[in-house]
Amino acid sequence: MVTTRSASRAATPAPAPSGTDVTTPPAKNSNNNNSSNNRSRGSSRQGVSWAHVPSRVTLLWFAVSLPLVVWDCIYVLLRPLTMEGGALHWPLWVPYRLYGEIDHAYGWKAFHAHSGFTAAQGTLNVVETALYLAYLWIYFARRRVRGEEGGKGGGGGSGNKTTATATATRKVLSGRPAAVAVLLAFSGAVMTFSKTVLYWLNEYFSGYENIGHNSPRDLIFLWIVPK
Repeated sequence: MVTTRSASRAATPAPAPSGTDVTTPPAKNSNNNNSSNNRSRGSSRQGVSWAHVPSRVTLLWFAVSLPLVVWDCIYVLLRPLTMEGGALHWPLWVPYRLYGEIDHAYGWKAFHAHSGFTAAQGTLNVVETALYLAYLWIYFARRRVRGEEGGKGGGGGSGNKTTATATATRKVLSGRPAAVAVLLAFSGAVMTFSKTVLYWLNEYFSGYENIGHNSPRDLIFLWIVPK
């Protein structure tokens, strides 16, 4: 019995002292921290580097449309002086003699009927034109050469050098001025679209009172295309 108890005690391992217990701290999730830092740095870089440059088509459209809209606004708001027989009719507004016969909203019929739609849409044209002109003024006055963009990008090669040089010398609008300019241009574009739709709806719901007398050919080339 004594031998058995002694062997039993010898076979049972002694518990480790409490002072030797080692607590392993949880490993830091370095991947998540790195990903978060990269996202923060990436979003910061995007906010700083965002810039706006109007396309050549957009600038060409402004160059053609804005003078025409100003011409139209002056005709509408200065009637009857700009109409046939008026002191200002010749030579700038002579083409409106024909257009007033195509679209009676621009002719004597609407004027004698005291129709306010033509002058109302002409007033909105003034606001629309002011928005576009403000956009252009901000772009040409505040654009800058963004030279730091030329050093970005990967590997060498003549193609990359050419792209970097072109980007470095291109003038862009960035920061708050770019945001304001884009908002102005967008507001003007919304007005352009909505006024065009309104003009068509006005003719539709009035039974084509101002343009219903035209032939399809005249309607297409002398009313739809100019609109």
